[in-house]
Amino acid sequence: MHLDFDVLPAQDRYKLLSALVIPRPVAWVTTQNADAVVNAAPYSFFNVFGQDPPLVILGLQHNADGSPKDTTRNIDRSGEFVVNLVAPDMVHGMVETAAAYPPDVGEPDALGLALEPSVKVAVPRLSGVPVALECTRMMSLSLSTERAILLGRVVGLATRDGLIDPDTLHVDWGGNYPVARLFADRYGEVHDTERLSIPEPNIPGGRTR
Repeated sequence: MHLDFDVLPAQDRYKLLSALVIPRPVAWVTTQNADAVVNAAPYSFFNVFGQDPPLVILGLQHNADGSPKDTTRNIDRSGEFVVNLVAPDMVHGMVETAAAYPPDVGEPDALGLALEPSVKVAVPRLSGVPVALECTRMMSLSLSTERAILLGRVVGLATRDGLIDPDTLHVDWGGNYPVARLFADRYGEVHDTERLSIPEPNIPGGRTR
């Protein structure tokens, strides 16, 4: 089967891409408005995008009328946000924050989600998350009335105790990996992993690089 994306409606393109390019990490993003109301919203068009500078990339979706949602508006105002990763026991709380709360109602307050202060940004992180990336806005690119891409610079990292060895910086998840988005209303957990090292090239004739 081959599908021509130049003729498919945008909603069909979204349905296919989000269902086929899986799993995707979930960015549980906290931001803060001018009245210090903390917003929390999940985004699965997300990933890290480099180390020098250390970047994250977020696909931000706008409201149906093209106006920015709370996350975008808050980041545009303050230039700061925190990407919280979602532990398996937090997935239900994360999904609840996807509900359409009004701008003056913070999801953490409405849902009883505890917050902790960040170190390098004013926006707090969600308490108990395994990883929180403190970020500042570098640039954004408006792609349509529906979507924009945001590049953020990671300026700080907070993790749960024991996740990172302070001497070697070795990360040990202990099998308790973050939750991933699959498609529609489906999420997944990582249970089975395999270690595969990159081999030397198998060049005919036994030549080496």
